Amino acid sequence: MKPIISVSHLTKDYGEHRGVFDLSFETRQGEVFGFLGPNGAGKTTVIRHLLGFSKPQTGSCSILGLDCWTQPKEIQRHIGYVPGEIAFPEHLTGYEFLEQISALRQMQSLDRARELIAMFEIDARGELKRMSKGMKQKIALVTAFMHDPEIIILDEPTSGLDPLMQSRFIALINSEKARGKSIFMSSHMFEEIEKTCDRVAIIRQGQIVDTVVMDEIKHAKRKTFEIKFASVDDATRLAAGPFDVQLVDHAPTTVRIKLADSQLNQLLQALASLHVLALTEIKYSLEQHFMQYYGSEDHANV
Repeated sequence: MKPIISVSHLTKDYGEHRGVFDLSFETRQGEVFGFLGPNGAGKTTVIRHLLGFSKPQTGSCSILGLDCWTQPKEIQRHIGYVPGEIAFPEHLTGYEFLEQISALRQMQSLDRARELIAMFEIDARGELKRMSKGMKQKIALVTAFMHDPEIIILDEPTSGLDPLMQSRFIALINSEKARGKSIFMSSHMFEEIEKTCDRVAIIRQGQIVDTVVMDEIKHAKRKTFEIKFASVDDATRLAAGPFDVQLVDHAPTTVRIKLADSQLNQLLQALASLHVLALTEIKYSLEQHFMQYYGSEDHANV
């Protein structure tokens, strides 16, 4: 199967280590591909190249086999897009803007737009200049999806949305994926990416440092458990065993233990002779995986 989006050895150097450098990846039909990294890592630079707004210094970008720099007009017919920074014409109402975009796209009706307006609980009668950031974000989402595009490119798509609307956005993405749409999404929301993406590229200082298959994260073979004992002695006895055990400083009767699936029976046998008060599995998450590449200072800017 040919890739829907292909980026090959893309370099755009703005100086002082800003930009993207020899960056390559592909996305497939029906896939949600996440792009994760802090501000300034290069996410929006990549999106600008995909949309034909910026010319590569070296390398190339293509969508549906069309070159993003030389054939942007042909590509635009197939995509929906939400920018990271939204700027609307302020003299229009939400409905007037959607009608204007509909006419430019030569859409036959606004039925799909009305469905999305209802989904996101938008009052589109108001002037765009008076709308809140969250309401403008909802209008941008309607604009991106209302013409039923094959490919959707999203740059921080839930910025300004409340938790309920974020949940509805996740449902929309999963629904579109089920219909075979291809979605490229830059987001700083770990939970959002975990619930929607098939693969995730982690970008650091303009380079992809890892590409994660989300199923492998969700079904990691190495597990972490937190175990609370009735006494410090029980915790110490387990720590002296053959497991990878970490004592929890602020709770001397509690330990964290990492083990492979094959060690689970061995752990249960060891616990049978100890007084266990609670045993909780700590799921391995995308955020934990991400933190292997970023320290706490970088994480604050995600």
